[in-house]
Amino acid sequence: MTYQAPIDDIVFALETVGGLNDLASSNCYPGLDSETVIAVIQEAGNFGAEVLAPLNALGDRVGSKLLDGKVTTPPGFKEAYRAFVDGGWSMLPCAEAYGGQNLPEIVATPVGEIWNAANVSFGLCPLLTQGAIHAIEAGGSDALKAKYLPKMVAGQWTGTMNLTEPHAGSDLGPLSTRAERMGDGTYRITGTKIFITWGEHEMAENIIHLVLARLPDAPAGTRGISLFLVPKFLVNEDGTLGARNDVICAGIEHKLGIMASPTCVMKFGEKGGAVGYLVGEENRGLATMFVMMNAARLGVGAQGVGVAERATQKAVAYAKERHQGKSFTANGDIGMRPIIEHADVRRMLLTMKSLTHAARMICYATAKELDISYRAEDASAQSIARNRAALLTPLAKAFATDVANEVASLGVQVHGGMGFVEEAGAAQFLRDARILPIYEGTNGIQAIDLVTRKLTLEGGAAVTSFLGELGSIVNVLRAAKRSEFGHMAERLSDALNALQSATLWMAQSLPGHQEKALASATPYLRLMSLVAGGAYLAKGAFSKDAASPHVAIARFFAENLLTECGGLADTIQFGPDSVLVDPHGAVFA
Repeated sequence: MTYQAPIDDIVFALETVGGLNDLASSNCYPGLDSETVIAVIQEAGNFGAEVLAPLNALGDRVGSKLLDGKVTTPPGFKEAYRAFVDGGWSMLPCAEAYGGQNLPEIVATPVGEIWNAANVSFGLCPLLTQGAIHAIEAGGSDALKAKYLPKMVAGQWTGTMNLTEPHAGSDLGPLSTRAERMGDGTYRITGTKIFITWGEHEMAENIIHLVLARLPDAPAGTRGISLFLVPKFLVNEDGTLGARNDVICAGIEHKLGIMASPTCVMKFGEKGGAVGYLVGEENRGLATMFVMMNAARLGVGAQGVGVAERATQKAVAYAKERHQGKSFTANGDIGMRPIIEHADVRRMLLTMKSLTHAARMICYATAKELDISYRAEDASAQSIARNRAALLTPLAKAFATDVANEVASLGVQVHGGMGFVEEAGAAQFLRDARILPIYEGTNGIQAIDLVTRKLTLEGGAAVTSFLGELGSIVNVLRAAKRSEFGHMAERLSDALNALQSATLWMAQSLPGHQEKALASATPYLRLMSLVAGGAYLAKGAFSKDAASPHVAIARFFAENLLTECGGLADTIQFGPDSVLVDPHGAVFA
């Protein structure tokens, strides 16, 4: 089965939590209306289905290859990238000052979902480039912006982030890549970076690396890290490409998934030092790089939604065509029936669909808040939205990528033994999904960020306001008393009570028992995500009639998945002692 963008589901999520119906009256989106947004998404869906999706399985089989320092992408990728650029897709979310279309996150996020559903390996390239653009916008000098951003926005040049080293992963304190001042405003960069996504390829004319490095007199730890722009090819004053810089790809990783995306070992300064240009201030590079990482985290959440959507589409198609056994819905037919008629298969498919829809809702809600934080005229509205986006971003990244793994795994299960065979295609989604909870800050780090930084925003007022909004959805459901909702209101109410109890426990534990809060951070993020996703699904269902599939999905989520919330609340409050009882690791001796 080929991928088809779920335009109706995307628009439904945008209408429910993305503010699509308020575009015309909002001061955040002057000149933008819902018809334009839907048209852009439809065109993206066509491009994803017709150009990117047909290359997905081929890219997985062939992968990218390194030969004599050059990386060659699978057949068709270079041509697809040229079509991507010619279609103006690289410009979509970028500032008009550098040639971009300046479309908001509520457009960029669903479009990014489509790219990654169609071909997640391909989708990584524009995702990293857009993150690099954001970082240069945030910290680059006017000269750097003028020289590099127009070509990056146009898609002629792509971008990367270079953080990780063999001995320095999530903890960047031990980072050892060196930067030397040259006296002419440039620096010489020397060191090795690993896991550099799209670090080398032939699809674009130039690759702009953003590299974290340490100056000789820098303070120890993360306070002594600076950020540098290091182009693959030096750029002349007139904007033309000059000599090759002293940066090479020394190897590409042999990976579990995303085979077509070259994950590179990059060496800087093998011949005396790669020319680099400071982005931001010396010793303050991590703050600027986090601009790129935070932008990428919502993008990775959209990747998770995309992979989950693709896995779900394939599983549903297979369940409709695969005949096996009898069913209670056969009406006397003694022949084998499509497996979608079996109750347990329907349970798996509904789980896949409802988790995917919930994750999409969370990502789009985050995109809306980011837009308000950037675009609102009122400073107070900007501040409130900024804190709401900060609260939701760990959920968008972690929950959506966990969902991608759960849904892709269920997709293999629906296929039965054929799911374990590469020929069927279901296994690729599981392999591709596995990286998503790891990069751009592991999901454990997202959970720690949520409980230690985001719950304390505005002295706790940000999370209190969020829980209040979820509570208002519960109240509307209770008052509706619609029979097709089943026990949705009760289950959502129970789940919200569990979240409120766990949130109070977190607030009480953080000041004096932070280690306990950290031990419960991951289940807490899961709990908040489930409640938010369930509430958003219920909000959307309320606007639909009884026969709508969105009603069935919201009810299933509430009655089958939100029941996990009470147990999660117990784990959060009563589980940390068993995590911390063995501080010296005797259990693992």
